[in-house]
Amino acid sequence: MFLFKTYNLLVNKMFQTKQNRRIKYIFVFSILIFIFVIIKIFYIQVIEYDKLSTLANDLWSRNLTVQADRGKILDRNGKVIVDNLTTVGLYLVPAQITNKEAVAKSLSEILGVTYEEMYKRVSKKTSIERVHPEGRNLSYEIAEQIEKLNYDGVYLLKESKRNYLYDGLLSHVIGYTGIDNQGLSGLELKYDKLLTGTNGSIKYYSDGKGKRLDLEEMYSSPVSGKDLYLTIDLDVQLSLENALNNAFTKYNAEGAIGIVMKAKTGEILAMSSLPSFDPEHYQNYSEEIINRNLAIWSNFEPGSTFKIVTLASAINEGVVNVFEDTYNDTGSIKVEGSTLHCWRLKGHGLQTYVQVAENSCNLGVNTRTCKNF
Repeated sequence: MFLFKTYNLLVNKMFQTKQNRRIKYIFVFSILIFIFVIIKIFYIQVIEYDKLSTLANDLWSRNLTVQADRGKILDRNGKVIVDNLTTVGLYLVPAQITNKEAVAKSLSEILGVTYEEMYKRVSKKTSIERVHPEGRNLSYEIAEQIEKLNYDGVYLLKESKRNYLYDGLLSHVIGYTGIDNQGLSGLELKYDKLLTGTNGSIKYYSDGKGKRLDLEEMYSSPVSGKDLYLTIDLDVQLSLENALNNAFTKYNAEGAIGIVMKAKTGEILAMSSLPSFDPEHYQNYSEEIINRNLAIWSNFEPGSTFKIVTLASAINEGVVNVFEDTYNDTGSIKVEGSTLHCWRLKGHGLQTYVQVAENSCNLGVNTRTCKNF
């Protein structure tokens, strides 16, 4: 009997010991879970707060773009050649438009588009619909008509349009921009990143269905692009283009090219290629006209201007004494079986090399100087 009781006591004690261990294990495990939860909450609420807050904010906020101005293009003296015009763009938030039929009818009449086309836009399943191209670069008169409608979900926002102050002046050099104010050719394309500003925005808040919430809007100002200063002198450019246009018209020429360079530095003071084009309406011109700056694109013979290089080389090498050496120009000479002619049929007769240069004598410069190299 005594042995039986002793056995029961041992068994009960062992069982209680196992239970206590299990309770301890459960307790420790619960504490660990609790600590993990606390750490996770701390991580979410403190460390990840900014990131999660931004993500949550993006879910129920909407941005309406306010377009930035491109940087101006100016000449070497600070005179503006290309500026900007402030225009208006039409944006729709379909979820906020209650009477879609009335809105579509009014906007189609003002913008001159079909009712069906406008109804598709006001009914789109998008958060923001940019009316393109009919609603781009609107005049203030049209914008005022739309604003008077005072429809919910219809927004008019600032946009910017390039203003080429001198029409086709320097057009091949400057280039042109597209409807979104992006550079498409010339300096507008080459320095697009520099000229392009940073767009601003109007941020508003909406619920899951896109309905606008009665919360304060947040406005972010646009930042204009950087200005671009050229080596071009506007006065010289105007003079060059005036002279070229007169010659182009007088001689009914196929084209005309002119470059004015500052010889000591190589700076280009003026550059023109005719026929030119109006950058604001580049769509009306052929690709051959708008995409070819002949002043740097086409190949042409230097002609008599190269005689100075040839003669200067001969003088530098001691081949010719321009004051003492002479050349008898008869009007033609045979070289390797070919007959070369001077521009003057009878020639210039006996002349010094100073006179050869003065008369721009083809044979005098090219035969004596080249023969000795």
